[in-house]
Amino acid sequence: MEGVIAIRLEIRKCLQERKCTIRSFARLSGITASYLSQLLNIERIKPISVRYMDVIAKTLDQPEGWLYELYVDECFVTGNPHRSRVKPFLLRCVELGKIDNLKSVLSRMLEDLSEIELVFEIAEELHSNGKQKEAVPFYECVVENEKYQHSERLAISHYRLFRAALGDDLEKNREAAIRFAPFRDRLPINYQLDGYYKLTGTSFNLHKWEEVETYVDEFRVVVKAIYSEKVRRLENKKKCEPLVTERPFVFYYGYTYLMKSIAFQKKEQYEEAKKHISYYADLSWMQGLDEENLKQVQQFKLWAEGNNFTVDLLMGNKGVIPKYVQYLKEHPKEILAGLLTLLESANKHEFSIDEILEDFREQISGWDGRNDMTHRTYCFSFLHELAIYNFRHLRIHQGLNCTLQCLNLSLNMNNGGTSK
Repeated sequence: MEGVIAIRLEIRKCLQERKCTIRSFARLSGITASYLSQLLNIERIKPISVRYMDVIAKTLDQPEGWLYELYVDECFVTGNPHRSRVKPFLLRCVELGKIDNLKSVLSRMLEDLSEIELVFEIAEELHSNGKQKEAVPFYECVVENEKYQHSERLAISHYRLFRAALGDDLEKNREAAIRFAPFRDRLPINYQLDGYYKLTGTSFNLHKWEEVETYVDEFRVVVKAIYSEKVRRLENKKKCEPLVTERPFVFYYGYTYLMKSIAFQKKEQYEEAKKHISYYADLSWMQGLDEENLKQVQQFKLWAEGNNFTVDLLMGNKGVIPKYVQYLKEHPKEILAGLLTLLESANKHEFSIDEILEDFREQISGWDGRNDMTHRTYCFSFLHELAIYNFRHLRIHQGLNCTLQCLNLSLNMNNGGTSK
C-alpha cells in the first residue's frame, strides 16, 4: 500500500506547488472534481486507472510514465491483480520501454499461477500487432511459470521465443533451436508446419545434416497427415478451411523432400538424393491447388532441375556443366548455390572452372549486400571452397585472401561450431 499512498501524496504535493485546487485542476484535466477528489483520497482508496495517471501527468507537465514505479502497487490495491488496471498498465510499460516496472508487475502477478493465462493473452496480442520483440518478456514469463508441461500455450511460447531469437548469430540460433526442439510436436498443427520449417532451416545453416534428416522425417509425417485429411474432406465434399501458415501448403510438402535430398547429397549418397529430388520435381498431382500453390509447384520444378545438375556434378559428370551454366544465367537467384556446387565438384574431381568464375565475376562481387542467414551461410561455404580451389591451383595470394574473408564472415556469424 506504500506506493498507493505515495502516488496520491505526490500528486497532492504537485497541486499545492502549482497552487491548484481540485476544482481548477479538474477543469484543466477534464476529470470531474468529485471523481478527482475520490481518486486522491488517502483514507478511502479508490484505484486510479493508468489512463487517468497519464492524464494527470500530462496536465502537471510531467514526463510520460511519471510515478509508474509507484503505480505497480496500484495494480494490486485490492489484493489480487485487477485485469482492468494490470493489462493497460503492462501495455503502456511496453510502449514506453518501462521494462523494470513491467517485470515487477509480472513477478507479483505470478505469485498466483492462474494469472498466467492473462500474461499469455497479452503476449499474443503484442505479437499479433507486430511487436514480437516487446512480447518476449511475457513469453519468457509463461515459459518460466507454466506448470502444465504439455499445455499448448507453453509450446506456443517456446515457438515464439525461438522465432524471436533467430538472427545473424549462428551460435545463438543453435541455442534457441535446442531450447525449442522438445516442444515442436506439441504445437497446434499450423504452427508445427512453420516450426519444423524454421527448425530444419536452422540445422541446415549449421550444417547439422543428421538433425536435418530427423526433423524432415517428422515434418513429412505431419504434412502427409494434413494432406490426407484435406483429400478426405474434398472427396466427401466437405468444406476444407486452409491452415493459417506463412507459406502455401505445397511448399511444406516439397520442402521435406528437398531437404532430405540435400542431406543425402551431403552424405554423398547420390542415388538416394536423386530419388528424393524426383519426389518434389512435379507436385502438380496434389489436389486442391490454388494459384499460389501452383506457383510454388513451378518453383520446386525449377529447384529440382538445378539440384539434379548438382548431384550429377558432384558425381563427376562434367558433361552437364554447359547446361548448368546456362541454367544459372537464366535463373540468377540460383547463381550463388550453383557456383558453390561447381567449386565443390572442381575441388573433388580436380578440374578447372576459371572461365566460369570469370563469367560470373560481377555477380560474385555483389553478394555482400544481403544479410539473411541462409545467404551468408552459402557465402561462407563459397569462400571456403574458393580458398581451396585457389590453393590447389597454386594461387596462394588469392587463396589467403579468400581464407581471411571466410574467417571474418565466420566471426561475424559466430560460426565456430559448424562443420561442412
